[in-house]
Amino acid sequence: MTILNQIRTVGVVGAGQMGNGIAHVCALAGYDVLLNDQDGERIDGALKLIEKNMARQVGRGLIKQDDMKAALPRIKKAAKLGDFGACDLAIEAAVENEEIKRKIFADLTPVLRPDALLASNTSSISITRLAATTDRPDKFMGVHFMNPAPLMKLVELIRGLATSQETYDTALSFVESLGKTIANAEDFPAFIVNRVLQPMINEAVYTLYEGVGSVEAIDKAMRLGANHPMGPLELADFIGLDTCLSIMQVLHEGLADTKYRPCPLLVKYVEAGWLGRKTQRGFYDYRGEKPMPTR
Repeated sequence: MTILNQIRTVGVVGAGQMGNGIAHVCALAGYDVLLNDQDGERIDGALKLIEKNMARQVGRGLIKQDDMKAALPRIKKAAKLGDFGACDLAIEAAVENEEIKRKIFADLTPVLRPDALLASNTSSISITRLAATTDRPDKFMGVHFMNPAPLMKLVELIRGLATSQETYDTALSFVESLGKTIANAEDFPAFIVNRVLQPMINEAVYTLYEGVGSVEAIDKAMRLGANHPMGPLELADFIGLDTCLSIMQVLHEGLADTKYRPCPLLVKYVEAGWLGRKTQRGFYDYRGEKPMPTR
């Protein structure tokens, strides 16, 4: 794939599930990548996971061994945001919390070159509002990768009110150079994918909450009755119940419609710290040999 003239070095803020996946696809496409996280150990873990995931892709014949050998050295650990001075594009991929994202942009913009582009991987928060907290709203885009980024083909592109045509064109070319397919979304709460997906998951939680069906029955019904590859409660555990709740709160507050009210049972699971796979418990318990429903 051809590297764009405008973008050669990509900075990724956040080394979690989404951040390490974005770093992975950028490195495979030939970009130099700087990976940052406020927890340095998390970056080390992400680098190991990226290597493991690329090895899995080699094993499945999705990429060649030579691709992996070339890509891994392109990803460098950036212990602090001050290391992002060489970036042509910085992508924020932190937790779905607006205050945290605003703080990242406040710390990041002073170290970036004036011509560097900014992007957020947010799955629901207003791009216009995030862009307005920076010194370059015209150079700011929503670039929302699907999870897991190395496998999922789609990227949502979201322009803020101030995003320039040049920024959009550059972001479009960049995403296409990663081998991804683009869906353009307007800057409304949760964009396209999560505007449709998260209320479905929330309704599945209500179905459980009201005793219409068990965890197992609800997931089986949607897998076999609607041909979904994964049941909605299993999918919620994969995404993270805290992320699902955050997106529902953005929808509920942003659109002021009671149909987006988060299910009280979803709130309770998050309050308990049962966030899904990442905490070993959610709608399923992952601590045994096979996942077992928790209700």
